[in-house]
Amino acid sequence: MNNTVKNNHLGQILAPISPDLKALDEVIRRRLASEVVLIDQISSYIIQSGGKRVRPALLLLMAKALADGKETPHALELAAVVEFIHTATLLHDDVVDESTMRRGKQTANAAFGNAASVLVGDFLYSRAFQMMVAPNDIRVMQILSDATNT
Repeated sequence: MNNTVKNNHLGQILAPISPDLKALDEVIRRRLASEVVLIDQISSYIIQSGGKRVRPALLLLMAKALADGKETPHALELAAVVEFIHTATLLHDDVVDESTMRRGKQTANAAFGNAASVLVGDFLYSRAFQMMVAPNDIRVMQILSDATNT
C-alpha cells in the first residue's frame, strides 16, 4: 500500500475529529507556554517538527464514539496529556540513545543539548500531571498513570 492510499485512509478515519485535532493543536500551544525562554524555544521546535499525533487522535476518536452525542469537556485536555507524556518519553529516549535525527529533522537534544532536552521532557511530564488532575476524576488519573507505567 503506497503512502497516498495510507494517507487517504488515515484522512477518512480522522475526518470525524478533524475540528478536534485543530483545537488540540491550540490546546498544546497554550499549555506549552512558559515564562522560561528555553522551554518556549524547544517547545516551538518540537511542535514545528510535526508528528502524527496518533495517540491523542485515538483518544479523541474513542471519546467521540463512547460519548453517544454528549459533550466531552475534558477530551482535548486529556488528548494533550497523552501527547505530552509521549513527547516527554521521546525527548528522554533521544538523550539516552544519543539520537541526532527524528523524522528527518535534528532531535531536540542535538539542537539544544542534553540538559535542555531533559528539562523540557520533565516540564512536559509535570504539565501533563497538572492537566491530568484538573478533571478531578480518580479514574482518569488511574488509567493514565497505569498507561504511563506499562
